Amino acid sequence: MASRVRDAYVRKPFFVDGGTDLVSLCRALSQRGLTDALVRDGDRIGVFTTTNLRDALLRETPPHLLPVREAATFDPYSVSIDDELYDAMLLMLRHRIHRVVVREGPSIVGLLSQIDLMAFVASHSHLIALEIAEATDQDELKTAARQIDDLIADLQDDGVRVEVIGELVGELNRRLFQRLWELLAPQSLRENSCLLVMGSEGRGEQLIKTDQDNALILRDGFALEGLEAITAAFTAGLIDFGYPPCPGGIMVSRPLWCQPLAGFKDTLKRWLFAAEADGPMNLAIFLDAAVAAGDPHLLEQARAHLDFLLQDDAAYFGRFARAVEQFGDGGAWWSRLPGLRGRAAAEIDLKKLGIFPIVHGVRALSLQYRVMPLATVARIKALVDEGRLDAPLGRDLADALHCLMGLKLSNNLRQMAAGQAPGNTLPLSALGTLDRQALRDSLAIVRGFKQWLGRHYRFDLL
Repeated sequence: MASRVRDAYVRKPFFVDGGTDLVSLCRALSQRGLTDALVRDGDRIGVFTTTNLRDALLRETPPHLLPVREAATFDPYSVSIDDELYDAMLLMLRHRIHRVVVREGPSIVGLLSQIDLMAFVASHSHLIALEIAEATDQDELKTAARQIDDLIADLQDDGVRVEVIGELVGELNRRLFQRLWELLAPQSLRENSCLLVMGSEGRGEQLIKTDQDNALILRDGFALEGLEAITAAFTAGLIDFGYPPCPGGIMVSRPLWCQPLAGFKDTLKRWLFAAEADGPMNLAIFLDAAVAAGDPHLLEQARAHLDFLLQDDAAYFGRFARAVEQFGDGGAWWSRLPGLRGRAAAEIDLKKLGIFPIVHGVRALSLQYRVMPLATVARIKALVDEGRLDAPLGRDLADALHCLMGLKLSNNLRQMAAGQAPGNTLPLSALGTLDRQALRDSLAIVRGFKQWLGRHYRFDLL
């Protein structure tokens, strides 16, 4: 509460003339998604809210004949943008009002609502979502995007579970991508395409910004001059917001990831049967695709085509799942945890040795059994419900994944605080006794799951 008013979400002022009739005003508010307006009537400034509208509707004068000056509240309470939020809250409580005018010197810079104030105090997530929704240009979106990392750190400090943080951040990221796309893409493109987020972003499991995995499926027969410039601007915008480019080029600005539906179907077939080196990896990323904007039926048709291609190819599932073996566990060094015994300087790649085998193994099973959820834990639950996984194994996999994600998040936040780029490598000396024990148990679950997959898919025969 010692934060300043400027730190909270101050809505930009929407002014109307005092002579505007109520119907015209309500139409303007509806178009802008607002519930209040500032009224300028000569030298007077007033506020018009839904409460004023309620009272105005009880008058005998029809709304289309009633000027807003006769319904608004003039001389509203105000605070300075440099006042403490505590002062603003006391003012609202004392006078039983829900918003105050915010001034910077003599100028009015906006309105602070009770909802926005309390959202800021409780959690910045609502604040960020509002900023994204009402952003009118990329600079305003960038401001919102830069706050997401601070939100993650706050939530982690407050003890919020890592899976909850992941869901919340994933939703904010999708809203951000959607709004950026709305600012850049004309309506014809938005109506005739499907913007996808993929990989960990699609699963809702990417916390700290690592890289961007996205794609665009176009409706067959649709063409737009200047499409390349739009997709390049989208990629550049995300980079400016702090989302690094994908090292593998999995971005809408690359031709492979921006194709008509028919082209995507042909590409899926190549990834399956043409023995392309990147085919399995690209397919794995595509399997985690979620709609960020546009027509979801385009993704549904692409996924249905993939299932059709695989309906008579049971051997492929084993080859696809075997990727869990590409990263070894470096011998038995991890079995010495939690004591370390002279290996305090050792490091572990949490993604390669822990997170990836769980995520990809579950993804392979989901592909085989046509399980549709994207989040790994949701996939595990569906597999357990269908009798494809034993419930104890499913529970252990979910617990291990959450533990590893939590360790990775804590490590990433430490790296960022030290001015380092967030990565997957964790120095074991940074772990306390309980975390080392949890890591040891989680890696044991991962090793057991890899052995289970080996028996299930008969890796020894591939």
